[in-house]
Amino acid sequence: MNLSELRPAEGSKQNRFRKGRGHASGAGKTAGKGHKGQKARSGGGVRPGFEGGQMPLYRRLPKRGFTNRNSKEIIAINVDRLNIFEDNTVVTVDTLKEAGIIKNPKDGVKILGNGDITKKLTVMVNYYSKSAVEKIEAAGGKAEVI
Repeated sequence: MNLSELRPAEGSKQNRFRKGRGHASGAGKTAGKGHKGQKARSGGGVRPGFEGGQMPLYRRLPKRGFTNRNSKEIIAINVDRLNIFEDNTVVTVDTLKEAGIIKNPKDGVKILGNGDITKKLTVMVNYYSKSAVEKIEAAGGKAEVI
């Protein structure tokens, strides 16, 4: 096979359909636009969402609430989920990701105090609840804020 023998696959190349090129072409005279009216004109048509003067749906529906630009999305996990780690492990956001406990840390990770912890761990995340810190320290570990 030579470069000069290469051809595109059969049926993959088609000529552009040219409208308005006479009766025999199948799209002559009005070129598929019908007779007159706004949509038949050059540059004609209406903007997206326009409903012919009827109050459009996006204006009929009530607007509710707002989105706070300064809000943070904190991922919360319970203290009992940390029991999968071995004793004396340093638990960080990266180790939580590797263990599959969290997928995406977003704006930070918070440890909550639900459940019990039996392992002695050094936990280094962004936020803690009071009860989580108490349980980690009661198990002989440390809770450090990063």
